[in-house]
Amino acid sequence: MANLILNRRRLLGLSAASSASLLLAGCNQFDFLTDRNDPVRNFLERANDLTYAAQRALVGDQVLAREYAETEIRQGQRANGSTDPRQNIAEYRDLVSGNFDAYRLRITGLVETEKSYSLTELRNMPSRSQITRHDCVEGWSCIAKWTGVPLGRLLDEAKVKPTAKFVMFHCYDVYGGGLSAPEPYYESWDLIDAFHPQAIAAFGLNGQSLPVENGAPLRLRNERALGYKQPKYVHTIEVVDRIDGFGRGMGGYWEDHGYDWYGGI
Repeated sequence: MANLILNRRRLLGLSAASSASLLLAGCNQFDFLTDRNDPVRNFLERANDLTYAAQRALVGDQVLAREYAETEIRQGQRANGSTDPRQNIAEYRDLVSGNFDAYRLRITGLVETEKSYSLTELRNMPSRSQITRHDCVEGWSCIAKWTGVPLGRLLDEAKVKPTAKFVMFHCYDVYGGGLSAPEPYYESWDLIDAFHPQAIAAFGLNGQSLPVENGAPLRLRNERALGYKQPKYVHTIEVVDRIDGFGRGMGGYWEDHGYDWYGGI
């Protein structure tokens, strides 16, 4: 089984990285990835659905990702993608200037009681630390220690309704520009991943407060998925029954631009 998971990780990393680089270079032979009606994209999406179902069956809902010893942390966590929303978002710029004292994490949507937490309140809750490997779709990996509140605890406090199926993460950062309007970054998981023991709302990295370039004040960690499934700068967690009503309907910013929704490794 380990070989199966490793082979999937390598395949996803190589194929997605190649597609991403060609898309960013403007290669029009990959235009189908942004066309929801294209038959090739529809075929790939069906393959992704099959992979999702197969991995759930083979790996199991609660199987843990590998955790490492502190001696295996050999560098700082590499920053990637959006690294400083202060450039574009005034609200985030003000939060950083105020040391995140005014920050609130909101839990909304299909819950019995909507919740709002300050960063101090989150830091004072029972937390979990885990040393795991971050696997980027571009092909690099990095081992780091993450500390945060188990996401399942936050969802339990809000009391998720029976009709809920997913959690949607809304973030401060935006992507795009130029000929296209900037798009808010968002991401989603199913409730199986949201209640996984290693799913945490991380406010700490390698024994320090989470830096801006790595997603401060809060970044979600799904250790059984690729890096683009770990949203940074999260301000709202919305519990929903479907994901097609957000963004371009594919469940996340990068998924809207051709990536696999599940992103499992």
